[in-house]
Amino acid sequence: MRLALIGVGLIGGSFARALRAAGKVDVVIGFDSQPDALRRAIELGVIDQSAESAARAVEHADLAMIATPVGSMQGVLQAIAPHLAPAAIVTDVGSTKASVIEAARRELGSAFERFVPGHPIAGREHSGVEYSEAALFNDKLFICTPVGRTDMAAVRQVEALWRSVGCHTDHMTPEEHDTVFAAVSHLPHLLAFALVAQIAADPDAGRKFALAGAGFRDFTRIAASSPALWSDVCVANSDALGDELRQHRNLLAELQQAIDECDREALQSVFSRAGESLRALE
Repeated sequence: MRLALIGVGLIGGSFARALRAAGKVDVVIGFDSQPDALRRAIELGVIDQSAESAARAVEHADLAMIATPVGSMQGVLQAIAPHLAPAAIVTDVGSTKASVIEAARRELGSAFERFVPGHPIAGREHSGVEYSEAALFNDKLFICTPVGRTDMAAVRQVEALWRSVGCHTDHMTPEEHDTVFAAVSHLPHLLAFALVAQIAADPDAGRKFALAGAGFRDFTRIAASSPALWSDVCVANSDALGDELRQHRNLLAELQQAIDECDREALQSVFSRAGESLRALE
């Protein structure tokens, strides 16, 4: 298989490494808007060759994997559409799905039927191809969000590749996906960024950070994630994320009142509900 990898960061690089380790790919042609990332990808053996553009990367490719921030996907799709081989499959790893699918619908023409939208639930707070690893997807979940026009044979091929690198696979509608991940992924990132930014603006930020313990580090670890990537995600999923944020602000207002009134019972009720929910997941 000839793979065109558009975006050679953590997820795209790990996908290429994992496919190579599984013996599922013969040649990987990479493109990235950052030349340094392409050079590192070649040095690390993640890709075999670099292309001067996304359009050149996909020529003769059997599979085009778009692993760029969601805000840039429409431009990538527009660039590659005229250069895809007749049977080439296109897929992505974006953290939002409805906006990406609409961009693919607009830009890919007849090739839209071979666009397989997906999201591997894997990653870490550090981005960049130097952090990529073949084992990143072991025992993780790959969610596919096909629509009515999606060629199910293409879906089966893409899902088989993800299973070959260690993933379980599942299907969701794009809308369900974006609603769920607004709550369990996008909002937590937003809150982590906000908390760290708030403390960083304090005059005694250095002292506070120096004294922060493991709990703070656990909660804020994801605030080290890519600002560009996550601002794109927040904008792309603004409706669902906005709804989650409004609900969270309402709860924060209740907690503010409970603290102002020293209402231990109200605080304990929220804390208990949270703890019971987490224990039920174990």
